[in-house]
Amino acid sequence: MWLSPNGTIRNILGGTVFREPIICKTIPLLVPGWKQPIIIGRHAFGDQYRCQDMVIKNPGRVTLKYAPADGSPATEVEVFNFTKSGGVSLAMYNTDESITGFAHSCFQYALKKNYPLYLSTKNTILKRYDGRFKDIFEEVYQRQYKQDFEKNKIWYEHRLIDDMVAQALKSSGGFVWACKNYDGDVQSDIVAQGMK
Repeated sequence: MWLSPNGTIRNILGGTVFREPIICKTIPLLVPGWKQPIIIGRHAFGDQYRCQDMVIKNPGRVTLKYAPADGSPATEVEVFNFTKSGGVSLAMYNTDESITGFAHSCFQYALKKNYPLYLSTKNTILKRYDGRFKDIFEEVYQRQYKQDFEKNKIWYEHRLIDDMVAQALKSSGGFVWACKNYDGDVQSDIVAQGMK
């Protein structure tokens, strides 16, 4: 099967894809409570869209290994030991550089629109992976954007993706929603349908 052409282009370009609906007052919305746009900022790099996945056909161990470029000892962790039959496995990644760029673009876009910014992750499950997104966003916010946000009476918050989805449906809109790559793929379609 061929890789997604859209995904390939996004991975080459990197950055953030912002999707902002156009609201026409004469067209009724599927979610009538949404009075203002919900702008999705989708991180357009890495995660599932640059992963390596495989089908496991027989019993055996899947491991994840990191070999430092400086020749220091490697780190290896067991992902799963398939003992009875096969299954599937994947490994994905992102970079601090790309996550930092994603954070800057989201903070700058929120300031431009004068909307609050929410980052959603599942850091309760992906403590290190999604936790890295959360930590970098917080560090960038505190270091470079907090003062401007407070001056404009807008705010930044991290929320769990489950809570954020529920909050978005109950809200009247009027915010920028920073999503990891796959989450942005899904949530931008949901928002687009709700704004029809």
